[in-house]
Amino acid sequence: MANEYVTLEELKSQFGIEPDDDSRDADLNRARASASRSIDKTTGRRFWLDPTPVARTFNPRGRIVCESDGDLFLVDDIGSETGLVVETGSGSSWSAVTDYETSPDNALTEDKPITGLLRVLGTWGTVTTRLRVTARFGWPAVPDDIHEAALILASRLYKRKDSPEGIIGSAEWGVRNLSRRDPDVWNLIEPYIIPGF
Repeated sequence: MANEYVTLEELKSQFGIEPDDDSRDADLNRARASASRSIDKTTGRRFWLDPTPVARTFNPRGRIVCESDGDLFLVDDIGSETGLVVETGSGSSWSAVTDYETSPDNALTEDKPITGLLRVLGTWGTVTTRLRVTARFGWPAVPDDIHEAALILASRLYKRKDSPEGIIGSAEWGVRNLSRRDPDVWNLIEPYIIPGF
């Protein structure tokens, strides 16, 4: 398992399971992975950072916003400027671009990702131009809200085995249906959903 937003130890602690008790590790790990990937799918982004730079090619159509100070190219979340290379071109012909600024300003210092590249008083090329960005995609660090949402959701998924057909019972409240969506999880992840996703 990799890139989960909550550790096995944290989930064990949530249920009062001793750290050296590995009898439920497979179920707990499955819940951790499912919770983390569910958050990725719901928000339209991922919060873990590529270990090394990866090249992605983009069609700029629909990704360029004309600002008063130049064209802003909207990119997938970039969590580090280390190894960041931007090129324009197509096929086997690419040219490096260096006259751009990252956006929003100071994103990485605030543990937020770069989401745009601004060509100050310039454009990103013609309609046939492609953009190739080599970067460490993802977020610089997992936000606290995402970590907490993953812990709640993983706990809920782990306990789901005790609620067949989505019905849970308690001596205090009686029998009731589980809600489709956990309101606490939703409140934590909603601000991170990519607009229009």
